[in-house]
Amino acid sequence: MKRVFIAGATGYLGRYLCAEYQRRGWYVIALVRKTTQAVPIAADQLVEAQATVPATLKGAMAGADLVVSCLGITRQAEGLGYWDVDYQANLNLLREAEQAGVGRFAYIHVLRAKDLSRVPMVAAKSAFVAELQRSPVPATIVAPTGYFSDMGDFLTMALSGRVWLFGDGSKQINPIHGADLAAATADAAETGIEWLDIGGPDAFTHKQLAELAFSSLGKPPRLTFLPDVVRRTVLRLLPCLRPRRINGPARFFLSALALDMVGRRHGTHHLQDYFQDSLAAAKAARVLQHPTERKES
Repeated sequence: MKRVFIAGATGYLGRYLCAEYQRRGWYVIALVRKTTQAVPIAADQLVEAQATVPATLKGAMAGADLVVSCLGITRQAEGLGYWDVDYQANLNLLREAEQAGVGRFAYIHVLRAKDLSRVPMVAAKSAFVAELQRSPVPATIVAPTGYFSDMGDFLTMALSGRVWLFGDGSKQINPIHGADLAAATADAAETGIEWLDIGGPDAFTHKQLAELAFSSLGKPPRLTFLPDVVRRTVLRLLPCLRPRRINGPARFFLSALALDMVGRRHGTHHLQDYFQDSLAAAKAARVLQHPTERKES
């Protein structure tokens, strides 16, 4: 039985990667920070280690045929930044994979990283990719456009009553569901593809994303278009603002909004269904939090 070591296993994509490899009959080894606090995931073995501390990784990949890393942070916290995790922690994983004689290292990157090189999160990821490409371990780099979960911001704005867009809202993206991205990653690693730019089956302009969000709510769209100079001004000011956990994601989001983020179309999941499922889940959660009280007769 082939063995895969998955880093970032408890995150949004990591959970789908674990499930996909188990479905394919692989023995799944999941890297977690604490086994006692790990949420249930589809793994045959949990390895407790800190990727930021190389000594804790010693021997963790013994017998692994493949390492897949989607390890990274969106919000900088606990004293850790992008260079600590997106770069150095992944580099620690790579060095351990080299020592263990792992057959391939697959890494989840970002589409159009060269155009986002001034974004700290992307710069750290790109620096690791450069190390990975110099490594003797064969590499598969998968660069997705964006996740369905990222598109939830449009739904959140629609729920508040208005969606704010920059420019004319004509920039495009074909976001991808985690399950579809996990399957594409497994296929790419298995066939030895070195680089894959990938997105979901449906492409939208930002304006169409906003309209879809309102349509999911059954409401007419209320859109406000801001001059793009507003976005550029905010980007210039962000490096001076705190806290870091807000600064970093905002710089990535605002920078990506200026680009067409369209990769090879793949998958069977559709964003409209994801929006509907998200709304249904939110409604169910509200019902559980505030159950209807029965009046005593």
